[in-house]
Amino acid sequence: MCGIFGLVVHKDAGYEHAFIKKSLRILAQLSESRGRDSSGLVFRNEPEKEFLVFKGPVYLSCLLKRKEVGALTDHLAESSCSNQTIGPQNIFAVMGHSRLVTNGSQLNDANNQPVVKDGVIGIHNGIIVNEDELWSHHPEMQKTCDIDTEVMLALIRAHIRAGWDVATAISKTVKEIFGTVAAAFFFDDLNKLAIATNNGSLYVLTDESGFFAFASEEYFLRRLAQAMHLDTNEKFWIRQVAPGKGFVFDLEHFRLQEFSFSSEDRRSTVHSNRDMPCRIVVQSVSDGRPQRELVLDPARIAAHPKALSEAALLEFNIDRIESLRRCTRCLLPETFPFIEYDEQGVCNYCNNYIVKNKPKPSEELFDLVKPYRRSDGGYDCIIPYSGGRDSTFTLHFAKTVLKLNPLAFTYDWGMVNDLARRNIARVCGKLGVENIIVSADIAWKRENIRKNILAWLEKPHLGMVPLFMAGDKYFFYYTDKIKKQNGLRLNVWGINPLENTEFKVGFLGVPPDHHKKRIYSLSAKRQTRLFFNMQKIIRDNPRYLNSSVWDTIGSFIARSIVPHRDYYHLFDYYRWDENEIEKLVREEYQWETAIDTQTTWRIGDGTAPFYNYIYYTVAGFSEYDTFRSNQIREGMMSREEGMRLVMLENRPRYASIKWYTDILNLDFPSIIKQINSIPKLYS
Repeated sequence: MCGIFGLVVHKDAGYEHAFIKKSLRILAQLSESRGRDSSGLVFRNEPEKEFLVFKGPVYLSCLLKRKEVGALTDHLAESSCSNQTIGPQNIFAVMGHSRLVTNGSQLNDANNQPVVKDGVIGIHNGIIVNEDELWSHHPEMQKTCDIDTEVMLALIRAHIRAGWDVATAISKTVKEIFGTVAAAFFFDDLNKLAIATNNGSLYVLTDESGFFAFASEEYFLRRLAQAMHLDTNEKFWIRQVAPGKGFVFDLEHFRLQEFSFSSEDRRSTVHSNRDMPCRIVVQSVSDGRPQRELVLDPARIAAHPKALSEAALLEFNIDRIESLRRCTRCLLPETFPFIEYDEQGVCNYCNNYIVKNKPKPSEELFDLVKPYRRSDGGYDCIIPYSGGRDSTFTLHFAKTVLKLNPLAFTYDWGMVNDLARRNIARVCGKLGVENIIVSADIAWKRENIRKNILAWLEKPHLGMVPLFMAGDKYFFYYTDKIKKQNGLRLNVWGINPLENTEFKVGFLGVPPDHHKKRIYSLSAKRQTRLFFNMQKIIRDNPRYLNSSVWDTIGSFIARSIVPHRDYYHLFDYYRWDENEIEKLVREEYQWETAIDTQTTWRIGDGTAPFYNYIYYTVAGFSEYDTFRSNQIREGMMSREEGMRLVMLENRPRYASIKWYTDILNLDFPSIIKQINSIPKLYS
């Protein structure tokens, strides 16, 4: 879930110290796109027999500009280029990390990376979801911080102490891990750098003359090679570290050796190749800005002393909502925008419904992907992967049924919660699929949401609620960008054809289009009406004209204006089946579920519990009602079963709503009271 990188340059390669500094800066800048919540660097200072670690809750680009970091980089780069130096200090070695925070607060530097444990210095991209089990299975190891990476380093050291060589120690460790691992390690008692991955999110570059680099994405190394003209060297190459493999780099002899997790275990021939372990010096770095927690645990929220009193503020007007008139075929109530009932009490949405879950023959899908299959071992397609159940099924289907070599892509805009991130790690780790993550400026995105919520509360209008989610639509922009960066043409989406939320634009006065081809499509005529009505609302409430405006406009362009090519939907060719998908995510991938709902739908989306509370409290229905109504129309469940489910699913989710308000620095009691005071659309 982060960006990791490293650089090793030998004096005999003939590169100047300015070349080394620029190479480091390029790798750092590119890696920052994968997470900006905190960062760190570790330098190997062989003449002084020490490793120097700098880390803190700052952007990586800011860390590189620190005076002490710049001075150390200059000193070590110049020393490694000097003709007067001999021995291991001839090598410049550094590795770095740009973090997207998952578990472990960035406010505690022990949780920031590089992580130091038992003389192992590690950087890790991924999530270990069985961390607690690993600690309990190895009681001889002591946990000292919250970050999951610590247990991996402790296990590696334990295996080395047991007499295994570095490659075997890493292999044994990663095979115990459930989740994703792309990691690199220095050792205080060994002149070695090791890298390994179980899902392929790691690449190496070398020109075989004394220059070596690694990074989380191939594109980063290609950019580095182009900028530094490394690609003019005939011996230059870039390759992926395949899932289940790694490299051990002998820093004394500048020698690279590949290993596989499935190789025969090997005992170490030397306990240490240093006279004495190197010192590890850790320096915390701050930019002086006020910091907020970026990760909150819903379980801890639910156990907070104020939880009961705060949860009691949430309305669940079940008696009043149950008395609403509803369609006799589906579940839609009389408060639904543009709804009409015929003599039999059947709504116009049912009467105009066209069956959506009626896919084309699956053979057509196999024929469709044939031209995109590659024979060179490269990726065949990209799967936009939100971490939800439908995109999980799509990734699984592409890999195991279509037998494609997929690249998973996730856009984290600040509302992908930790549950989704951990489930992504479960799936990508087990499938051995690389997951490229682009992280937005999460603090900025969250501030935009906060401003729009406060603007909305001043003059609430149900038609403007989608503004809270506008920032996530850049998913489409970055999907196309990652496709181009990786030379891909095909992308396969897992959009559920039954997730039609027509009411969202309906509240803005836009009538339904019962014959539209895609659930998210909006004709030019309907777009015009949508924007005209939005303009009137914004004129009446200028607080919407805040820093989020350009983000909102850009999101709309990325989603609805920019054409999408080689863009297909799995469920156009394969029947969507909730039971099949539920079984897959729960049994095959051991999905983690939310503590405050039984459903697996939208549990990784931090915004859904909040906006669905608004819709249900004010209008008497939510997305669950529309989703279950579509299933009823498709003949997938009875009306009675649908009604039973929405009564459960529409219950307010305190822990998730509290997470949302806290993460946005909003006062939960105040926000909920204001929502509750909005005039209801029912009596």
